Amino acid sequence: MAKFIERRIERHQLPYYLKVYNRYTDQPIGYLGNVSEAGLMLISQLPLLVGPDFELQLKVPEADGSVQLINLTASCLWCQEDATPGHYDSGFMLLQAPAEYEQLVQVLRQYFSFLPMSASA
Repeated sequence: MAKFIERRIERHQLPYYLKVYNRYTDQPIGYLGNVSEAGLMLISQLPLLVGPDFELQLKVPEADGSVQLINLTASCLWCQEDATPGHYDSGFMLLQAPAEYEQLVQVLRQYFSFLPMSASA
């Protein structure tokens, strides 16, 4: 039990929640599969080229109904078929990310973390 409580979760699963776009064309590329401070995994319907840098944009919904745009520059390190037929997973290393991306990672970490309940709850 103590191992579970002390475990630090590095990545969080986000299937089909946050869309990722090409920053310049505004065309959707895929969805965030998971995130960390250093990178992200993208789930797409087409395989992505390994090697080139991508200019990505996340459109994060805000509580007031507006959308926050987060621009990222990332290098695609790998691409492989997903367990779901017709989908591909691609791993990206972030080359340039604003503070808003780091805040998003922290918010998602808190949202998807399981905290131990107190005995009085």
